Amino acid sequence: EDETVCPECGGNLVNDEEHGETVCEECGLVVEEDSVDRGPEWRAFDSQEKDQKSRVGAPTTKMMHDEGLSSNIGWQNRDAYGNSLSSRQREKMQRLRKWDERFRTRNAKERNLKQALGEIDRMASALGLPKNVRETASVIYRRALDEDLLPGRSIEGVATASLYAAARQVGVPRSLDEVATVSRIDA
Repeated sequence: EDETVCPECGGNLVNDEEHGETVCEECGLVVEEDSVDRGPEWRAFDSQEKDQKSRVGAPTTKMMHDEGLSSNIGWQNRDAYGNSLSSRQREKMQRLRKWDERFRTRNAKERNLKQALGEIDRMASALGLPKNVRETASVIYRRALDEDLLPGRSIEGVATASLYAAARQVGVPRSLDEVATVSRIDA
């Protein structure tokens, strides 16, 4: 109730979106100022234009070991204008790529996860499984990794089991034989 009543006169408080303030209708007291504008920083005049504009980058995904939040340095040896880089600049970019990769996978657990998620994606592609199965399989694998169920088991084996379980869980089941044919484990 304190948020809708003026502390001075007891009048109604209103939000002035244009000025970012909360003001009393009766006495004009500014109760709050510099409120955060949660709206977009751009204007759109029709629905098509609104759909084209976005406030954020790509969504996070469980299919990447870092959930898609890291940087990604492209493999092309070209600048922003499409011109080829000099040999010195190419060496610099190669060093940057190497360090970027090292920083993205800081420990053995992350390297394990990266390899497993690549395997899950490869097998799911071979089986023609949809994205939601891949996401579910990656969540299952992450949970197994967090609960220390992997020591003594192969990455490929647990990744295969995760994909099989995810396919059943989502309702797009594949037989064990189908999954085994695309897996890199010995039966």
